[in-house]
Amino acid sequence: MTWSASTLAPLTLLSVGTSIVYFRGWQKLHIHRGGSIPLWRSLCFPSGLLLIWLATSSPLASLDDELLTAHMVQHLFLMSVAPFLILLSRPKMPLLHGLPVGFVRAVVGPVSRTRLAHYISIFWGRPVFCWLVSIGVLLLWHVPFVFNAALKFEPLHLIEHSFFLAAGFLFWSPLLPSHSSQESATWSLVLYLFLATLPCDILSGFLVFCDRVVYSAYLARQHFSNWSVLDDQQRAGALMWTSITILYLLPAAALTIRLLGSKQSSPENVFDPGTNAP
Repeated sequence: MTWSASTLAPLTLLSVGTSIVYFRGWQKLHIHRGGSIPLWRSLCFPSGLLLIWLATSSPLASLDDELLTAHMVQHLFLMSVAPFLILLSRPKMPLLHGLPVGFVRAVVGPVSRTRLAHYISIFWGRPVFCWLVSIGVLLLWHVPFVFNAALKFEPLHLIEHSFFLAAGFLFWSPLLPSHSSQESATWSLVLYLFLATLPCDILSGFLVFCDRVVYSAYLARQHFSNWSVLDDQQRAGALMWTSITILYLLPAAALTIRLLGSKQSSPENVFDPGTNAP
C-alpha cells in the first residue's frame, strides 16, 4: 500500500470527527449522569482510532508490502489492540448522545431496526460465535494464497483490513458488552481467551520454525533492511507469538483474580472495578 495524502486525509478526518462526536456525548453524560464513564476510559476511544490510522494510513501502511513484521503489526493493531480500546471506552452511549438528535431519529433509529442490525445483535457477544469467526478470519487471511493475493491487489487488501477490524470487535465483545447486564459465565470467558491463544500460537510457531519462506510475495520485494526474507518471517512470527500471549492472557488473569475475589462480577467490571456501566 502506498502512503500518500489521498489515503491520509479521509481516515484522519473520520477519526477526528468521530472523536469529537464521542467527547461531545461523553460531556453530556458527564453533566447529566455525574460522570458515568471515567476520563481514562474515554481516552481509550481516540487511542483506538489512532491505532487504526497508524495501521492503515500512516507510513507503517507502506511498509507492509516490504516487511512481514510490519504487516503483523498492522494485524495486531486492527484485530487485537484497537477494537479492545474502543470497546473499553463504552462508545455506544457517548456516540448516541454526541450525534444530532435529528440524525439519530432519521438515520440511526431506522438502521438499528433493520434485519441486518437484528442479526448482529443476536450474535454480538456470543462467545462461541465470536471465537469461531475471529479465529476463522485470522486463519483465512494467513493462508499463503490468500495472503499473497491481498498483497498484490489493493481492493482485496482493504477487504482484509475490514475483516480483521470487524473480527476484532466481535472477539472482544463477550468481555466488553455495550450494555450493563451482568454476565454470569465468567469462567467460560477465561477458557475463551485461553483457547484463542492456541491457533495464534500454532500459526506464529510455524512462521518462527519453518525453514522456508511461507509468503512468496515477499521474495520479489525490495528490502531496505539487512534482514533476509526468512529472518523477517521469523521476527514476525515471534512478534505475533509474544504479543497475542500477552494481550489475551493478561485479561484472562484479570478475570481469574476478579472471580477468585468475588462471586458476583461481570466481565466488563474486571477492567474497571467499582464503576457501573451506563
